[in-house]
Amino acid sequence: MAGPELGLRFQRCFLPARQLRSFPWLELEHSLQTSRDSSLLLDILHRTILHPLCVKYPLSARYRRCFLTELIKKHESATAEPLDELYDALAAILNEEESTHCYKHYLLPAGECVTLSESVAVISEGTTGLITWEAALHLAEWALQNPSGFRNRTVLELGSGIGFTGIAICKTCNPKTYIFSDYHHRVLQQLKENICLNGFVLEPEAAQQIHLESEGQKAEGANHQNPKVIVAELEWGSVTEKQLLALQPDVIIAADVVYDPEIIGALVGLLQQFSTSRADRKPPEVYIASTVRNPDTYHLFQAQLDKAGIGWQIIPAHSNRVFLCDVQPNVTILQLFI
Repeated sequence: MAGPELGLRFQRCFLPARQLRSFPWLELEHSLQTSRDSSLLLDILHRTILHPLCVKYPLSARYRRCFLTELIKKHESATAEPLDELYDALAAILNEEESTHCYKHYLLPAGECVTLSESVAVISEGTTGLITWEAALHLAEWALQNPSGFRNRTVLELGSGIGFTGIAICKTCNPKTYIFSDYHHRVLQQLKENICLNGFVLEPEAAQQIHLESEGQKAEGANHQNPKVIVAELEWGSVTEKQLLALQPDVIIAADVVYDPEIIGALVGLLQQFSTSRADRKPPEVYIASTVRNPDTYHLFQAQLDKAGIGWQIIPAHSNRVFLCDVQPNVTILQLFI
């Protein structure tokens, strides 16, 4: 029974295109040395390169080529008979042209999957928002471990990027309404495509502008989807009172938005606006996940929060390793009190 379990571990690393060094290569070498049966390699091939999701929505050609090359090396080092299926798969990939975009697939605990179209480059079309960052994975893992914080509530995500965290929450935590938001036009376009790719239907016209609550209630009768999904173009430094009244979130989340000192002031200012525009409602709960690349920038964010009178505390690290291979010591989640 070790074979299928090992194949599943390869699949969980492969579909989201994790770094090749994170794969269980040593266990594979040991299994190949103790058994000349090719069934394990065929199982891995069909769970990865030939997986129906990967065939329909392929990972980058370069990544698949590197993975197959490594898999063939392990097979050959075991002095096993050549396996035609491996070489046929590699030959097919060698004939592909590399695209500027690829797909990644993130398996959820209940068996569903989040499929995303992402850029193959960290910076593309003038933005870093076209790939999924570690803090988004970390925040989604925490949300999956704390679904009651989102169930039947209106959630606003700031800086949604291409949508991983929000789509994962929508598929697993049953929010009433989920409002994705970003500002860069190309990011918004990719975000909408990914939401639809994962089976959600955007509210009519909500992809272009935020509806007032009364307008949203009218539209609700025509759309029985749960949750109601909205994409909003939101520029932190110029949010209007009308937009704030339309949003009225119960929960605000964001991942990897504290990376540039120049935008921290606008972010803190927006959070202050939410604290004063509650319309007699309870203030929203706020959770910000960050990868601490530059401690000075992170400390500046905390100092700005203190100056604005916004309390904060660090959420203890969770043990829910669904999307990340191991503990990320430089990723933290702050709960803010606005």
